[in-house]
Amino acid sequence: MTTNEPSLGFHVQAGKAADGPYALDIDPGRAGWGYSSLRVLDLPPGGSHQLATGDSEWIVLPLSGGCTVITEGETFELHGRTSVFSGVSDFAYVPRDAHATIASGAGGRFALTGARCERRLPARYGPASAVPVELRGTGNCSRQVNNFGAAGVFECDKLIAVEVLTPGGNWSSYPPHKHDECRPGEESELEEIYYFEIAEAHGNEGVGYQRVSPSGHGRNTDVLAEVRSGDAVLIPDGWHGPSIAAPGHAMYYLNVMAGPGEERAWLICDHPDHGWIRSTWPDQPVDSRLPLYEAPEAPAGDAR
Repeated sequence: MTTNEPSLGFHVQAGKAADGPYALDIDPGRAGWGYSSLRVLDLPPGGSHQLATGDSEWIVLPLSGGCTVITEGETFELHGRTSVFSGVSDFAYVPRDAHATIASGAGGRFALTGARCERRLPARYGPASAVPVELRGTGNCSRQVNNFGAAGVFECDKLIAVEVLTPGGNWSSYPPHKHDECRPGEESELEEIYYFEIAEAHGNEGVGYQRVSPSGHGRNTDVLAEVRSGDAVLIPDGWHGPSIAAPGHAMYYLNVMAGPGEERAWLICDHPDHGWIRSTWPDQPVDSRLPLYEAPEAPAGDAR
């Protein structure tokens, strides 16, 4: 794992890493690590953007609005969604060493999740109907995970990406866990980016909180951040969690992960002081507010 300090700091507030058309642009150089990237692209109505993928693979994921992705002789129409709190989105995979055009007639906001990789896989469309929606935890640890780019769900070389939705007042990423050592069959070494959006309520913007505590590995990252919509937190190592949603405001975060391991896997180790909380989950119901939504049914005859 690369151990340079991130030029952006570990808590990247909205607008602090904007670059050209990107509201957020985090690459390995700015993060001080080796693999994971995230860009958030804002397109006006009728806007388009040229993406050169370089040495990384990318998933184009609508956060709001829809778009067309043209790459490798393929055209993928992404229907997208109104917002991250309204539904599961379809997406497109763009391989390394390629060029893509991303265009949107009505405009929108699009996440480009990326990872440096070696294999050049084919460009593909990911339908919303194929995204597994998981309810994880119970009680006030209940959250929803949209596993669109999870290992074992959608093939990538290095990239792992999922969405997490947490009802107001609940704790996510709990118990605190880490994945900063390569221990075959037990723990993966993965750099991680959290990108946040917080639901408004009664016309007011909300906040959330993200904790990362030292694990004794890597940089001994130590973060306690109040996060708002458009913020990101960089996690090169350490126990991360909880991610706390303030009462009355649902919290969304997009996780982007990649690392040096030969196996593309999300293997974690719970914090020894807090892992016991999992044993209480079978005795409590899942939060009745979940799921916030489910993946749509596949249209009849849709063979994509």
